[in-house]
Amino acid sequence: MKAVDDERVLVALNLGLKILQDTDLGVLQGYMQENNYETGCRNSSGFKGIKAQNQLDHRYFNKDVGFGLVFISALAKKVKIATPVIDTIIMITSIVMIKDYRKEKENILDTLGLTAYLNSGIDQH
Repeated sequence: MKAVDDERVLVALNLGLKILQDTDLGVLQGYMQENNYETGCRNSSGFKGIKAQNQLDHRYFNKDVGFGLVFISALAKKVKIATPVIDTIIMITSIVMIKDYRKEKENILDTLGLTAYLNSGIDQH
Protein backbone atom coordinates (compact mmCIF):
# COMPACT_ATOMS: atom_id res chain seq x y z
CA MET A 1 0.00 0.00 0.00
CA LYS A 2 2.84 2.37 0.81
CA ALA A 3 4.59 1.75 -2.51
CA VAL A 4 1.38 2.48 -4.46
CA ASP A 5 0.74 5.58 -2.37
CA ASP A 6 4.31 6.79 -2.84
CA GLU A 7 3.88 6.53 -6.61
CA ARG A 8 0.52 8.33 -6.44
CA VAL A 9 2.04 11.21 -4.46
CA LEU A 10 5.04 11.41 -6.82
CA VAL A 11 2.76 11.70 -9.85
CA ALA A 12 0.81 14.49 -8.16
CA LEU A 13 4.01 16.36 -7.28
CA ASN A 14 5.13 16.16 -10.89
CA LEU A 15 1.81 17.69 -11.90
CA GLY A 16 2.46 20.56 -9.50
CA LEU A 17 0.08 19.27 -6.82
CA LYS A 18 0.84 18.58 -3.20
CA ILE A 19 -1.41 15.83 -1.87
CA LEU A 20 -1.46 13.94 1.39
CA GLN A 21 -0.22 10.40 1.86
CA ASP A 22 -3.14 8.02 2.40
CA THR A 23 -2.25 7.49 6.06
CA ASP A 24 -2.14 11.25 6.73
CA LEU A 25 -5.55 11.60 5.11
CA GLY A 26 -6.95 8.68 7.12
CA VAL A 27 -5.87 10.27 10.40
CA LEU A 28 -7.11 13.70 9.32
CA GLN A 29 -10.51 12.26 8.37
CA GLY A 30 -10.68 10.30 11.62
CA TYR A 31 -10.99 6.72 10.39
CA MET A 32 -7.35 5.89 11.18
CA GLN A 33 -5.71 6.46 14.53
CA GLU A 34 -2.14 5.68 13.45
CA ASN A 35 -0.25 7.41 10.68
CA ASN A 36 1.63 4.42 9.29
CA TYR A 37 1.16 1.64 6.79
CA GLU A 38 2.32 -1.20 9.02
CA THR A 39 -0.41 -1.03 11.66
CA GLY A 40 -2.54 1.95 10.64
CA CYS A 41 -5.09 -0.08 8.68
CA ARG A 42 -4.97 -3.17 10.86
CA ASN A 43 -5.61 -1.27 14.11
CA SER A 44 -7.96 1.39 12.73
CA SER A 45 -11.46 1.70 14.08
CA GLY A 46 -12.60 2.82 10.63
CA PHE A 47 -11.74 -0.57 9.12
CA LYS A 48 -13.11 -2.83 11.87
CA GLY A 49 -15.74 -5.25 10.65
CA ILE A 50 -14.73 -5.02 6.99
CA LYS A 51 -14.35 -8.57 5.76
CA ALA A 52 -12.51 -9.95 2.76
CA GLN A 53 -14.56 -10.37 -0.37
CA ASN A 54 -15.92 -13.81 -1.23
CA GLN A 55 -15.41 -13.36 -4.97
CA LEU A 56 -12.80 -11.78 -7.22
CA ASP A 57 -15.29 -9.88 -9.40
CA HIS A 58 -15.55 -6.97 -6.98
CA ARG A 59 -15.07 -3.20 -6.97
CA TYR A 60 -11.60 -3.57 -5.44
CA PHE A 61 -10.44 -4.87 -8.80
CA ASN A 62 -12.99 -3.40 -11.18
CA LYS A 63 -13.05 0.15 -9.81
CA ASP A 64 -9.93 0.63 -7.70
CA VAL A 65 -7.64 -0.97 -10.28
CA GLY A 66 -9.74 -0.57 -13.44
CA PHE A 67 -10.32 3.13 -12.92
CA GLY A 68 -8.10 4.44 -10.11
CA LEU A 69 -4.76 2.80 -10.82
CA VAL A 70 -5.19 2.93 -14.60
CA PHE A 71 -5.88 6.67 -14.27
CA ILE A 72 -2.80 7.26 -12.10
CA SER A 73 -0.66 5.22 -14.50
CA ALA A 74 -1.91 7.25 -17.48
CA LEU A 75 -1.14 10.51 -15.69
CA ALA A 76 2.31 9.20 -14.79
CA LYS A 77 3.10 8.33 -18.39
CA LYS A 78 2.03 11.82 -19.45
CA VAL A 79 4.55 13.43 -17.07
CA LYS A 80 7.17 10.72 -17.72
CA ILE A 81 7.14 9.23 -14.21
CA ALA A 82 7.65 5.49 -13.75
CA THR A 83 5.01 3.67 -11.71
CA PRO A 84 6.34 0.11 -11.62
CA VAL A 85 4.28 -0.99 -8.61
CA ILE A 86 1.00 0.41 -9.95
CA ASP A 87 1.70 -1.00 -13.42
CA THR A 88 2.46 -4.44 -11.95
CA ILE A 89 -0.78 -4.46 -9.96
CA ILE A 90 -2.73 -3.51 -13.10
CA MET A 91 -1.02 -6.30 -15.05
CA ILE A 92 -1.50 -9.00 -12.39
CA THR A 93 -5.13 -8.02 -11.78
CA SER A 94 -5.79 -8.06 -15.53
CA ILE A 95 -4.34 -11.58 -15.74
CA VAL A 96 -6.31 -12.87 -12.74
CA MET A 97 -9.57 -11.31 -13.94
CA ILE A 98 -8.96 -12.16 -17.63
CA LYS A 99 -9.75 -8.53 -18.38
CA ASP A 100 -7.41 -5.93 -19.87
CA TYR A 101 -8.12 -3.02 -17.52
CA ARG A 102 -5.60 -0.79 -19.28
CA LYS A 103 -7.12 -1.46 -22.70
CA GLU A 104 -10.66 -0.85 -21.38
CA LYS A 105 -9.62 2.61 -20.22
CA GLU A 106 -6.93 3.43 -22.77
CA ASN A 107 -8.51 6.84 -23.44
CA ILE A 108 -9.25 7.70 -19.82
CA LEU A 109 -7.47 11.07 -19.97
CA ASP A 110 -9.40 12.03 -23.12
CA THR A 111 -12.67 10.83 -21.59
CA LEU A 112 -12.07 13.09 -18.59
CA GLY A 113 -11.05 16.02 -20.80
CA LEU A 114 -7.52 16.10 -19.42
CA THR A 115 -5.32 15.39 -22.44
CA ALA A 116 -5.33 18.92 -23.87
CA TYR A 117 -4.94 20.43 -20.41
CA LEU A 118 -2.00 18.19 -19.57
CA ASN A 119 -0.39 18.78 -22.95
CA SER A 120 -0.50 22.53 -22.42
CA GLY A 121 0.77 22.37 -18.84
CA ILE A 122 3.52 19.77 -19.02
CA ASP A 123 6.04 22.11 -20.62
CA GLN A 124 5.61 24.50 -17.69
CA HIS A 125 6.91 21.94 -15.13
